[in-house]
Amino acid sequence: MTTWITVCDTCKREDWSAETHARTHGEDLAELVERVAEGRDVKTRRVSCLMGCTHGCNVAIQASGKLAYTLGRFEPGEEAAQAIVDYAEMHAQSDTGRVPFREWPQGVKGHFVTRHPPLPDAEG
Repeated sequence: MTTWITVCDTCKREDWSAETHARTHGEDLAELVERVAEGRDVKTRRVSCLMGCTHGCNVAIQASGKLAYTLGRFEPGEEAAQAIVDYAEMHAQSDTGRVPFREWPQGVKGHFVTRHPPLPDAEG
């Protein structure tokens, strides 16, 4: 099962303004995550708005049949991008999507916003 990193490309952190930024923080983070993920065991995609505006920059880590996570409050930088991709690869290697806390990259600790159980396989 493929683990996807979904990056909100419309996220703007509190310091964003049109006068000081040519593009959104989300676009910056998406570009960095895409670069780090290239050739790795995860896929990336961009979406416009994950509705976590107070937690920007936001990403979702998802795979069919596994726990899904929303992470936020990232500054768009190389360290954040590396930690996000490293965590997503651990998610990909897990049968359930659960990664033990002791294995989390330091750069994702404190950034988890939500966890979602996998959807049921059959209609109920």
